[in-house]
Amino acid sequence: MRLNPSFLLLAASLPSASARRAPIANVASSKRTFLKNAHSIQSLLTLRTLLRGGNLPVPSSPQTLTQASTLDSCDAPLISDIEMLSNMLAEVVLRENPVVYDYYTRFRKLGMDRAADPDDPEPFQLMKQLAIDIGPRDTLGVMKTFCIALNLVNAAEVHHRMRLIRDNERGLEHVHVGPLPMVEDGIRGTMEILLEEGHSKDKIFERLLRQKNEIVLTAHPTEVNRKTILRKYRIISELLAHLERPDLHPFERAEALNNLRGIISAIWGADEIRRVKPTVQKEAAGGCAVIESVLWDAVPSYLRKLDAQCRVTLGKKLPVDAAPVKFASWIGGDRDGNPNCTPEVTVEVVTHQRLRAAKLFLADLNELYSELAISSRFSKELEELAASVKHSDDAREKYRRVIGHLRKRLVRTIKECEYKLHSLSDSAIHFVSAEKTYGALEGWEDVEPIIKSDDLMTPMRIIYDSLVQTGFELVADGLVSDIIRRIAVFGMTLVPLDIREESTKHTMALDAITRYLGMGSYKEWDEEARLNWLQSELNNKRPLFRIRDIEQNILRLDPDVKKTLMVFKIASELDPESLGAYVISQGQTASDVLAVMLLQKQFGMTKGNGKLMRVVPLFETLNDLTNSPQQLEKLFSITSYVGSINGKQEVMVGYSDSAKDAGRLAACWAQYTAQEAMAKVADKYGIELTFFHGKGGTVGRGGNPALYRAILSHPPNTINGRFRVTEQGEMIRQNFGTKEISERSLDIYTSALLRESFTKRVEPKQEWRDRMDRISQVSCAAYRHTVRDDPRFVPYFRQATPELELGRLNIGSRPSKRNPKGGVESLRAIPWTFAWAQTRMHLSAWLGVGDGLRSESWESEVLNQFFAANFDIFFIGFREIISLISMLLSKTDFSITKNYDDLLVDPDLMSLGNEVRNKLVETRQAVIDVSGAKDISGPHIQLMRASSIIRNPYVDSINVVQAEILKVLRNMPEDDSPDLTPELKAIKSVRNDALLLSIKGIAQGMKNSG
Repeated sequence: MRLNPSFLLLAASLPSASARRAPIANVASSKRTFLKNAHSIQSLLTLRTLLRGGNLPVPSSPQTLTQASTLDSCDAPLISDIEMLSNMLAEVVLRENPVVYDYYTRFRKLGMDRAADPDDPEPFQLMKQLAIDIGPRDTLGVMKTFCIALNLVNAAEVHHRMRLIRDNERGLEHVHVGPLPMVEDGIRGTMEILLEEGHSKDKIFERLLRQKNEIVLTAHPTEVNRKTILRKYRIISELLAHLERPDLHPFERAEALNNLRGIISAIWGADEIRRVKPTVQKEAAGGCAVIESVLWDAVPSYLRKLDAQCRVTLGKKLPVDAAPVKFASWIGGDRDGNPNCTPEVTVEVVTHQRLRAAKLFLADLNELYSELAISSRFSKELEELAASVKHSDDAREKYRRVIGHLRKRLVRTIKECEYKLHSLSDSAIHFVSAEKTYGALEGWEDVEPIIKSDDLMTPMRIIYDSLVQTGFELVADGLVSDIIRRIAVFGMTLVPLDIREESTKHTMALDAITRYLGMGSYKEWDEEARLNWLQSELNNKRPLFRIRDIEQNILRLDPDVKKTLMVFKIASELDPESLGAYVISQGQTASDVLAVMLLQKQFGMTKGNGKLMRVVPLFETLNDLTNSPQQLEKLFSITSYVGSINGKQEVMVGYSDSAKDAGRLAACWAQYTAQEAMAKVADKYGIELTFFHGKGGTVGRGGNPALYRAILSHPPNTINGRFRVTEQGEMIRQNFGTKEISERSLDIYTSALLRESFTKRVEPKQEWRDRMDRISQVSCAAYRHTVRDDPRFVPYFRQATPELELGRLNIGSRPSKRNPKGGVESLRAIPWTFAWAQTRMHLSAWLGVGDGLRSESWESEVLNQFFAANFDIFFIGFREIISLISMLLSKTDFSITKNYDDLLVDPDLMSLGNEVRNKLVETRQAVIDVSGAKDISGPHIQLMRASSIIRNPYVDSINVVQAEILKVLRNMPEDDSPDLTPELKAIKSVRNDALLLSIKGIAQGMKNSG
């Protein structure tokens, strides 16, 4: 492979042949070898060995670059792909703007020089001078080029992830090739491990069928790319895979390469900046697009492979309607701090999702109608079902008779959804009418629409069973099975919609009602008084008021209160399958839960009519997490409440807000102990407890790119085969952006839950719990001392980061603050994390960690003593915390953060910046001391990762230019100032665009913006 000069650094970073780890193909050359090398709990002995990476078993699972410690020989194709794409981009830029090309190559050369020798200050100084010299329009062009370059790197890595999996499978051909990859964090590898441990096939299969995993898509604003641009990068990944086909004709290869050049040229010519803030409806449409373009095919494909793997490994067939993984959404129902998410918007989003589901199923049934031209051998049930269909031309082909009727019902469903959307005069969702598309299916006016999933599932199961019983099992296992699996996972709503609202909104609504009724102020009652009144009203059949009194404003309600109540009215009118959970953010007390139960009752949403939504308190601050077990104890002691929930309770754990409140280390320990305690309370009352993890996905907000280990790191007896988690913004694209990546993500989720259900845990001794309590207390105090108590912090944060400028990025429908006039405490966790990631400080992920770790002794003797009796908790939980913090520390850059301070921060605040950077150095050292790692790269990057080797030369340049842009913009006249001449206004506009592109570029380079 020939590398151009710009990639010599990357080539040099590859280890020598003798130092390279064994090829993946050799790792799993036999079942026993695979099991021996797997990272099973029993095979790992000490924390220090784990964290150092010394004398560890060779990973059985290919690592992504974000997790690999170095570039390896197996990464050579990735480097080749990046070189090819970079050269194509360079050709476009050179042709379009030679001056921008020159600046870009000079910046990148300096970035490569800096990466080659981080201790040499000259490249960084030259980079800073170049950022001063470059003009506004050239700055815009250079930022655009770097932004595209990093997106191309990410597209190449998406393809590389699946290439490694395929290479692994090819290496196993001499053993046996299974439907799913032979990796530990996959269902095939997990089943083999469980069988080797002595678990029976029946038990493994039973646990697999019982587990429930729901992935909740949210619209948190960390996906900085436009949907149009994302589609192009997905095609680039697909074309890279196409180019590796061994049977590719030379013309086909040339055509694919030209297509790549054309796409890159189109990206260069496109406006990558969102000029208008997206509406909630458009965000929801984006969520639907992920399902339509990827998951609609990926889910049945994965379930088909899972079924085949169960047959091969366990000798059992997966039920055709099994759905171990499902999806839900917050987009259109998340009202917490988002005034744009109105009740009317919720109706519009739900209706549009039903419309999309009906159209997708209709397309499937159109294809199935063409396939099933079978005219003999039907089951009795199918005969009866076909006989019930009137007015059909398919007399002999009875499958077609049934399918034709279902098609008409779906057309009726589509028509009704379209009519409802048309009736919403301000509908923000556009669609193609079904009038011309489905007009040929006459008679749709005479049939009923399909509302419930069972309305489609029941006849499809009859078709499936009939085919199996009459010798057409291979036919049944094709499209018919895929449709059934789609019904099981997506239903007729595509994704059920959660509703989320802040607890104080319900308090204000009930306060308005009690005041109107002359009962006093609910808001001023203490917790005991609230609980007594709520229980009394829940047991009272009399409503608090007439619903029409709200619509006619007889109650004279505040507009916000009316909006809160109208959400319940609209929810009561929607089909129950359209809705999921009602999540109460800022949940603190048992009365917060009963308040929502009472409001549901007021609007006729009861257990009896099936419209009662499950109520989910979200505990998201340190105090709320600490008090959560007591609140569950209060709830479960209320007999009427327990009776209404069918013995099942869901609780959401907030990761990002608790970390913003107390710091990462203290939050992690609070989350762990709170879940432990809540699980014990639920067990005491015989309640089936499901935890809903609000991790978001990105590391800065509590997520974990090593998903398999992350699930295993949860406290014992808190998952039990039930796992609900959010996936947001950029993480949706990273985990579900392509069909292959989606199947891999689904496999990881499924296998992790199965493995966790068999994992035996030990309880850590009290002395080690006490140690963790002390560490977290010190960590929390240090974090809060800086963030809350130091009066310099808020102005420093605003000056040293682009926090104030992030709002211009138009990346989400929600405001960046719950309270526009508040300080850091009112700032959402996403822009809080996003802002620190931009400056390479990543303060939100590590502040306080060093203080906590340094407060305890970590000698080998202490650690070994700990492991002798407390293997479990630190094996997974603590190791993962330290590993993730290490990963983010590897992305910090002392010089770059100082450059922001030098250019942007007032002299009287500079001391705080120095103190924070000193804490960064201390935290790095504390992590090194605990992990046993070595200081390998001087003051700039002490914990290097392979991903950074590729990205840092790009991101360093963007950071330097961004700091200069911020300095210039902040010194320009305000938009309404008379000093802003037309010429200055034009320059300011160009610089603002360059700033926004720099924010996007850094987000792509860091890959965990918010």
